[in-house]
Amino acid sequence: MFIQTEPTPNPSTLKFLPGTDVMPSGTADFKTAESAVASPLASRLFAIDGIAGVFLAADFISVAKAEDAEWQVIKPQVLAAIMEHFSSGQPVVEGLADAAEASEDDALVTQIKELIETRVRPAVAQDGGDITFRGFRDGIVYLHLQGACSGCPSASATLKHGIENMLKYYVPEVQAVQAVA
Repeated sequence: MFIQTEPTPNPSTLKFLPGTDVMPSGTADFKTAESAVASPLASRLFAIDGIAGVFLAADFISVAKAEDAEWQVIKPQVLAAIMEHFSSGQPVVEGLADAAEASEDDALVTQIKELIETRVRPAVAQDGGDITFRGFRDGIVYLHLQGACSGCPSASATLKHGIENMLKYYVPEVQAVQAVA
């Protein structure tokens, strides 16, 4: 198995491309080892000293390191853990359940979701992250940043100058975009 790596705009996060499907659908974001108990892959990665987060997507894995960790030390361990996992035959995530979407599915929300899905998510995935729609209330679009995007120094600029401007252009009812946990 040959695993490619790519840098992300977040210097604390690297994107690992194992050349095989990672998640059959959706994404999974783990901020702690305790939250990763349902994922044998994420648990294996959190066993490496210096790992601060694991994000799983369709065909990549974004791994965040602790501030005091060095990539040249932990990157070979991450590569080995990913290779061991895919060789083991274990599932990536056990008992996978889809995340709940917003309940208010009117025409505006449908249009906002479609724009995020077709124009934003593919670009964000290239940088090792994901963005999901969490709601639209009083002119404000609530989005959740995951993977390399979570904690990225340029995330707020991307939200305000990129995503917000695009949504305002196509959906005049949008007044602002706000990140939520």
